[in-house]
Amino acid sequence: MEKIKVFAPASVANLGCGYDTIGFAVESIGEELTLTKRNDSKLVIDEILGADLSKDPDQNVATIAIKALLSQLASDQGFDISIQKFFKPGSGLGSSASSASGAVFAANELLGNPFSRNELLPFALEGEAFASKCYHADNVAPSLLGGFQVVRSYEPLDLFQISTDIELKVLIIFPHVQIKTAESKKMLPSEVSVSLARNQWGNVAALIHALHDKDYSLLKRSIEDFIAEPVRSQFIPFYDDVKQIVDEAGSVGFNISGSGPSMFALFRDDGGVETAIDKIENLYLNSDFDFSLYRTSIDLQGCRII
Repeated sequence: MEKIKVFAPASVANLGCGYDTIGFAVESIGEELTLTKRNDSKLVIDEILGADLSKDPDQNVATIAIKALLSQLASDQGFDISIQKFFKPGSGLGSSASSASGAVFAANELLGNPFSRNELLPFALEGEAFASKCYHADNVAPSLLGGFQVVRSYEPLDLFQISTDIELKVLIIFPHVQIKTAESKKMLPSEVSVSLARNQWGNVAALIHALHDKDYSLLKRSIEDFIAEPVRSQFIPFYDDVKQIVDEAGSVGFNISGSGPSMFALFRDDGGVETAIDKIENLYLNSDFDFSLYRTSIDLQGCRII
């Protein structure tokens, strides 16, 4: 192939208790990347639609990730790159991760698949790290691989997929304020107490078990965060109000998506989603606050050719 177009899904990271370790990909929300082989070694970003991002190959996560892949192969292949985003950077839905994941997936395809999907993760992480100023794979892994992904270790990188056939409706609530991941991470405490850590570990274990067993009551109780949520929720407009609305509508899990400001709510049926949407719309409209709502579900495919 000389040219390829791929879709890279957005993702929800942390799931409350799983800070920098757990994430899942979401259906329909994401971005499209088109890569075309060049006759030289240049990486040229022709256009970026849907976001105001740098076209400098040294300042864009997509090209930084591709450079890492090409360096490993000792390849001088160049590409023309076009990006169209269907959600905003800084929304808490893994914008940099989808760009980095989609870029290395597409480049790998055009180069004849020298790497497996899992082997592409370190290259995508290089792009993600440029944006967030640290290595975290809880967005990159689900965007690239799909489904629920858990990072067991970063040194060395070791992750696994939660095999579950749980069916969940996902509602994403995005109030239009921007929270940068790098800045958001600086707000978090550098140390936590043993008792607080104990509660967090218990929730992580319960979350994994709940997904395997389809235990929705346990799922709701385990999606609770003692570390990031108390700090980050203060910067999200009407966070407590939204939390109460989705709870009353029958949500089986609610928290901040990544570093925010987006929030996610999990439901077992469409009726609960509809009820929550109506009330959340009234909440933000009556407050003259810009927002977006996305009805979606779990994406099991990850990056794919379109």
